[in-house]
Amino acid sequence: MNGIVTESLVELLGVVISAVAAGVLTVVGALAENAGLADLLAGQSVFGLWELGMGALALYAGIYLLGYKRVVVPVGQSLAN
Repeated sequence: MNGIVTESLVELLGVVISAVAAGVLTVVGALAENAGLADLLAGQSVFGLWELGMGALALYAGIYLLGYKRVVVPVGQSLAN
């Protein structure tokens, strides 16, 4: 019984950490996208494009890789059981 509780707490902690990391990456990605657009409008095309690329990568990692695959799908599967 104790092993089941410990295993559940470890899984819950993993999901919570993934959710927090997804939120942080999503915010950082959105800020990088905003800064990239501002740089492009200011005429700094190379740095603006780099920031847009890094922002897109952070948004992908935050929303899809961590948010969807590691939080939404496992929580949905556990609620369905």
